[in-house]
Amino acid sequence: MIVLGWLKMLPIKLQPFVRNRVAEILEVSGKAAWRHVPTDLNPADLISRGLDPALMQACSLWWSGPEFLKQDENQWPSNPEYNNSKSLPETKEVTLHTNVEPTQSLIDFSRFSNFSRLNRAIAYALKFINKCKKQTCDEFLTSSDLQNALNLMIKISQMESFSEYQLLKNDKKLPKNSTLNKFNVFLDENQLMRVGGRLDNSDFSYDKKHPIILQSSHPVTRLLFKHEHKRLMHAGPQLLLASIRETYWPIGGRNLAKLCYRNCVRCNRMRGKVVPPLMGNLPSKRVQAGGYPFENVGIDYAGPILSASRQGRGCRLVKVYIVIFVCFATKAMHIELVGDLTSNNFLSAARRFMSRRGKSKNWYTDNGSSFIGAFNEISKFLKSNCSSLSEDIANEGVNFHFLAPYAAHQGGLWEAGVKSVKFHLQRVLGNCHLTYEELNTVLVQIEAILNSRPLTPLSTEPDDLMPLTPGHFIIGRPLTSLPAPNYVNSATSQLTRYQRLEQLRQHFWARWSKEYIAELQKRGKWRTGQGALKVNGLVLLKDDQLPPLKWKLGRIVTLYPGADGISRVADIRTSTGIVRRAFSKICPLPDDEISC
Repeated sequence: MIVLGWLKMLPIKLQPFVRNRVAEILEVSGKAAWRHVPTDLNPADLISRGLDPALMQACSLWWSGPEFLKQDENQWPSNPEYNNSKSLPETKEVTLHTNVEPTQSLIDFSRFSNFSRLNRAIAYALKFINKCKKQTCDEFLTSSDLQNALNLMIKISQMESFSEYQLLKNDKKLPKNSTLNKFNVFLDENQLMRVGGRLDNSDFSYDKKHPIILQSSHPVTRLLFKHEHKRLMHAGPQLLLASIRETYWPIGGRNLAKLCYRNCVRCNRMRGKVVPPLMGNLPSKRVQAGGYPFENVGIDYAGPILSASRQGRGCRLVKVYIVIFVCFATKAMHIELVGDLTSNNFLSAARRFMSRRGKSKNWYTDNGSSFIGAFNEISKFLKSNCSSLSEDIANEGVNFHFLAPYAAHQGGLWEAGVKSVKFHLQRVLGNCHLTYEELNTVLVQIEAILNSRPLTPLSTEPDDLMPLTPGHFIIGRPLTSLPAPNYVNSATSQLTRYQRLEQLRQHFWARWSKEYIAELQKRGKWRTGQGALKVNGLVLLKDDQLPPLKWKLGRIVTLYPGADGISRVADIRTSTGIVRRAFSKICPLPDDEISC
């Protein structure tokens, strides 16, 4: 009875040992009918329960079997019912947990990134199905095959995007709050949802009068916009949407067209827009009061300018350049004229500057070859002559500070000085060409004009003091003067002539702290950060000497945040190695699924 119960049970309810043997019995016996033999008629019980050997010879049950086997099958012992399967040994409780999964799409659109490839893949699948049905079809894809695949693809996208599809299919009315009511949608002969519209009386094509409705958030619609954007040779959002609406009516299509255009890598390379961070704080050297002019200097070149080799006819025009020295604190300017872009000429201009303005502590320059050459030459000179110079003179060497490569905006102070010099020079020279001496005279006069410009806004009150200018900080300072005590609060009658001049200079610095520094508080541009670059982001290195399609591609390796926590310089890994660039020369590229 126990074995019969096991044979009639589900194998999953049995313990592994019994389940394996029951499965083997059922496999060997096939479709055999299992019946129960009562204990008194079962020959196997004679052995299992024991029998005297002397009685074995006369036991007909053992030698001939039970007598009911000789009778008809309908007279065999009845098969008792065993309903209580829980009382059987070697069984276990089984609890089945079923998870109802959402209906999966017939086609996994997320596996495709190209609309044409998706269309052809579906067309080949449909052709395979037709061949399995033994229908005649061409060996290659035809336009009808591609159209059938397109209809199926759009139909599935509509079923996944609009719950109203089944209502239309069952000839039911749409809910009153449905967004499709304003389109008067219907199903065509291919079971595609189309716009009813109001253009039935026009002479446009059927697709124009009744375009196919699509949802802009569906992957098929995104792939369609991406495909059409490339087909139209990277058209803008307006043309892209107009072309799509000739056949389809995407809900939210305008935003999708703009998104497709913004995320296209090729279009981004042609636009080449950088992401300027928030304007940084002023360097400490620009807001320190009490020093002397030109203590911290920014240096830049301007030119070339054509200069006449001599006066009169037959003169030869040569190129000359301008070296501009700008004081960090007072915006005072010093202009030198040099013959060419060599380190020797720059060193000569630097010596003339230091002889007339005094020695500086720090020079800030860009990565021009002349400056780097001068830095190497000065370093070599100091190292080779250190033993012959006294300790005090050796400690007065100028410190060079170089900006990041291709980061001209970090030297905006002296770049603005170059602009001011060119402004006056172009209006003075016009089309004439001066000799070297005449040009140098004009530059000195321009220097005086620029050093007389006010640092603070002019007041409308006639009793107010004259505005503060860079010239106030230059006049009266001996080039070899020593640091002087503070005479700001001292009585004028008790001061000598020299101390009176020193008090006047210190008074200028007091006005500088109260009037000029307040004007530097506001940010002229880059008032808000327009996004942040991230590590491993795909970027483009902007190069003004090359067209956008030839700019180098790379990925950001390291970001260098400033004292305010905002990164403005990054290391980029390119095909030629790792380079360092400021954010003004880095154009981010889209790196998401819809990018072209």
